[in-house]
Amino acid sequence: MSLRGSGNSNEANEFMPSVQEDQAERRKLLYSLLGDLPDRRRAISARLVSRTKTDKYQLERLELDLNGLETVPAYFVLPNASKVSGRVPVVLYNHSHGGGYTIGKDEFIKGREYLQDPPYAEVIADLGWAGLCIDTWAFGERSHTSEADTFKAMLWQGQVLWGMMVYDSLRAVDYLVSRPEVDPKQIITLGISMGSTMAWWLAALDKRIKVTVDICCLTDFHSLLRRKALSEHGLYYYVPSLLKHFTTADINALIAPRPHLGIAGNLDSLTPPEGLDEIDQHLKKVYLESGSPEHWRLLRYDVGHQETREARVEILQFLKRFV
Repeated sequence: MSLRGSGNSNEANEFMPSVQEDQAERRKLLYSLLGDLPDRRRAISARLVSRTKTDKYQLERLELDLNGLETVPAYFVLPNASKVSGRVPVVLYNHSHGGGYTIGKDEFIKGREYLQDPPYAEVIADLGWAGLCIDTWAFGERSHTSEADTFKAMLWQGQVLWGMMVYDSLRAVDYLVSRPEVDPKQIITLGISMGSTMAWWLAALDKRIKVTVDICCLTDFHSLLRRKALSEHGLYYYVPSLLKHFTTADINALIAPRPHLGIAGNLDSLTPPEGLDEIDQHLKKVYLESGSPEHWRLLRYDVGHQETREARVEILQFLKRFV
């Protein structure tokens, strides 16, 4: 597939109509693989549980009805009034797995051992932006049922756990654009590990995402297969028939030409380095042909599954550049 752009680097370039149409069809196909999902048109409701203020930000505890099946607890962060001027950019932060089923969205405000300090809620507020993090299925306040039981029960009903997770994240974007504080043209998504995978899936499926940052989970599926290392990822990760239609690079190509930063560890068993090579080579070509080669970057460090101090600096520079 040839991707051609206008060459205008002032903003994310528009593809030629034929390429846009092809991307739209590929998004429909990708979404169709995610199992039987609730109606995207159903109304969303939100209940404010509490509102507190720290010296860094205002924190809302929310209960969102995103899917009509179970309540989705969430944290919404707003910078203190002195940093707010009109509608502000917003980050949809995707929490990780790491076996921390009871942690969930608390990672957003408390951090995690493989993340740098301060936690991303503080980082986002310090930039003058808003942020949202939801508990995904089987995590945080939704950890009432194990990941394995949730996966199996959904499978029986024609559902896919990853599909239901992605659905909730797409509806979280729908919720964000309804908030009067949020600039709907400045939506960023980022996360580490499982949250990294969510970041690039979400951006691939939803063109409203302006900037994507994935940390330590840009995994090439076929490299993982060759290494016989599927156990490195949890049950949530696996989507029926996915490899009949998509590689990891194919999914990520749907983000182009929007800005996308990948962070990876060369010693991370979840992201085989030869797979990173393949993805990087493919996306460099896609972004070059889109007219926006500077919108794709993959930074690799000689570490395992962690965000380094150098990576945090690069992430902030990337966000400030494109938001």
